[in-house]
Amino acid sequence: MKIWTSEHVFNHPWETVTQAAWRKYPNPMTPSIIGTDVVERRVVNGVLHTHRLVQSKWYFPKWTHALIGTAKTCFASERSTVDPQRKQMVLKTNNLTFCRNISVDEVLYYEPHPGDSTKTLLKQEATVTVYGVPLSHYMEDLLANTISSNAGKGRQGLEWVIGLINTEVKSIADSAARGTDELIHSTRRSIDEVTESARKSMDEIGAQAAKAAKAMHIT
Repeated sequence: MKIWTSEHVFNHPWETVTQAAWRKYPNPMTPSIIGTDVVERRVVNGVLHTHRLVQSKWYFPKWTHALIGTAKTCFASERSTVDPQRKQMVLKTNNLTFCRNISVDEVLYYEPHPGDSTKTLLKQEATVTVYGVPLSHYMEDLLANTISSNAGKGRQGLEWVIGLINTEVKSIADSAARGTDELIHSTRRSIDEVTESARKSMDEIGAQAAKAAKAMHIT
C-alpha cells in the first residue's frame, strides 16, 4: 500500500473554486480525462450529493500490460458532497477499471482557508494498492508518482477554468453595463422627445390663444 497526500491554496474564494470544480473537465491541462457523466444527483438536508462516472485514459508502461492487461478507456466512480452551510466540498474517487489488481482511492477536500476566507484550501490524499501481480510495490510507486504529477496538472486545469469563469462574469457585467447605458440613453431620448412634443403643443396652444385674442380685439 502507498499513501500520498498534498495540500494546496487557491487564491480564490470557496464559492469560485467549487463552481470551477464542477466544470473542471475538459481542460487543456488534463487531456487524459475524456468526460464525465452524472449517474445520480440529490439534495439531503441541504447537502448536494452527486455520483458521476469519470472516463479517462491511463498510460501504463508496456511491461505492465502482461500483468494487468490493457484498456483503451478507463472508468472511475466519483461521489461528492457539497455543503454550502459548512462550506465544504468532498470528492471521493475510486477506479473501476483494473480493480482486480489495482485499487486507487482518492479524496479531495475543498474548504475556506482557516487563516484567510478569501482563499480556498485543498487537501488531497490517495491510497494505492496493487495486489495479485509481481512487482506490486514498484507499481504502487509508479502510480503514486503519476497521481502526484496529475494532481499538479489538475490544479492548473482548475485555475484555467476559474479564469474562464471570470472572463464570462466580466463579459456579462460589461453586457449589462452596455444595456444599462443604452436604456438610460433611450429613456433620455424618450424624455427629450416628450418634452419637445409638449413644448410644441404649448407653443401651438399659445399661438392659437394669441390668434383668438387678436380676433376678439378686432371685433
